[in-house]
Amino acid sequence: MLQLLKPLLFLQDSFLSLLSIMFHGGGRKPSVDGVRISMNTMWKETKTTLIVPVFKYLVAMCLIIWLLVFVECAYMNLVVLYVKLFNRKPEKVYKWEAMQEDMELAHQNYPMVLVQIPMYNEREVFELSIGAACRLIWPSDRLIIQILDDSTDPTIMELVSMECAKWASKDINIHYQRRDNRNGYKAGALKHGMRHSYVKLCDYLAIFDADFQPEPDYLQRAIPFLIHNPELALVQARWRFVNANTCLMTRMQEMTLNYHFMAEQQSGSTRHAFFGFNGTAGVWRMAAMEEAGGWKDRTTVEDMNLAVRVGLLDWNFVFINDLEVKSELPSKFKAFRFQQHRWSCGPANLFRKMTMEIIHNKRVKIWKKFYVIYSFFFLRKIIVHFFTFFFYCVILPTSVFLPEVKIPTWSTIYGPSIITLFGVIATPRSFYLVVFWVLFENVMAMHRTKGTFIGLFERKRVNEWVVTEKLGDTLKTKLLPRNGQILKRVNMKEVMMGIYILCCACYDFAFGNTFLYLYLFMQATAFLISGVSFVGT
Repeated sequence: MLQLLKPLLFLQDSFLSLLSIMFHGGGRKPSVDGVRISMNTMWKETKTTLIVPVFKYLVAMCLIIWLLVFVECAYMNLVVLYVKLFNRKPEKVYKWEAMQEDMELAHQNYPMVLVQIPMYNEREVFELSIGAACRLIWPSDRLIIQILDDSTDPTIMELVSMECAKWASKDINIHYQRRDNRNGYKAGALKHGMRHSYVKLCDYLAIFDADFQPEPDYLQRAIPFLIHNPELALVQARWRFVNANTCLMTRMQEMTLNYHFMAEQQSGSTRHAFFGFNGTAGVWRMAAMEEAGGWKDRTTVEDMNLAVRVGLLDWNFVFINDLEVKSELPSKFKAFRFQQHRWSCGPANLFRKMTMEIIHNKRVKIWKKFYVIYSFFFLRKIIVHFFTFFFYCVILPTSVFLPEVKIPTWSTIYGPSIITLFGVIATPRSFYLVVFWVLFENVMAMHRTKGTFIGLFERKRVNEWVVTEKLGDTLKTKLLPRNGQILKRVNMKEVMMGIYILCCACYDFAFGNTFLYLYLFMQATAFLISGVSFVGT
């Protein structure tokens, strides 16, 4: 306790000494050199007594968090290795049989399936998603397609309506649904769509965002899991990105999301039969959704909200790694930033609202509750963002001014290299981009950290929902113009961080005795390039 109070007591003494020098000269004016020597001495004592101890505590805290993150990462990858070595594919764990037509029952042995496609001013992609849904191989009298259009542009509304009419003329059971407000955004649209009488006829619900294009056999591969395994509530497919090669930013997004599916989703499915629903490319059991209360719009992650509530009722989920659905990555930096804000703010806000509900739950075992609270939420959705930004973009750069504080090499080189290799395994074709990927992830960690704090403390923008812009085939047909006004493209947060890290790099290059400046120069460059929006299309 005395050790913790010592810096505070010294700070008080130093402040009183400074006032004494400024206002009480003892009857004579102190010399400039004397004041300079006194201030220099005071700075050294302040640094030794206050700044260095506090910095050591921060480094120790970061190292503890680093070990927790490393253990979690190693655990997930060991589960993935176990799946591969012992061939523990979902078809081996759960019962799966292909759908068979019954000559006597006709199509009655096929369950009724509802396909929901929510959209909002999706001019570039609505034809692709509607067309893909209408081409699904499933008896037409057992399939209902629902287009939930919240568009505000009359032209787009008319185009979507005409597209639905075109498919309806081909004997596709498709419904074009609109509402008179956008309350609840996507969750509100999905909830509104469930109110129609024909929905009550359906046993399962498949959801696809406006830029997702399922393969024709999607339902034939996913639905049998739900039919033959009554304990399953959700079948989740992975995403495949049609525009991954558009630019460097989309390549790096592909690396991040591939790792998410390979490690987080697959390990959660294999060990706990639970993971976060990705909001699209999944099939739900209607009975499980109804038992959990259906869609709720209390956060901007209605998908994760539903998954947690259903999971707390002891339903199981399964992730199918080789069932892929084509989708689109945001190729504009601004759109990507808005998406990452929602993806970090929403889970943090949901964690705030559901922690006590999870703790008091009586339906699931304590081990599963611990997994959801600690691993799924606390470590992956909150701590990892804060740690990545604070340690690699604040602590490490600042350490060049404090050579008294030694940061172990295993936390800056060896450990991060192992974690990075784990991530690259999911996208081996992008191995040569690993340095760019790490630097860009550190930049985005700043926005994710900000979003996480907004969600935790329910600050302004906590319920902000900006629909991620989709471009469809635009990039194949024409070049996208850049906004010529530089000031509108400048992101001051990235610029300020880039300048600070650049100053740290220059200081370390001039006065340091390590090669940390090599990393700092690269990280500063990544922040500055992002600061002028010189990433993406």
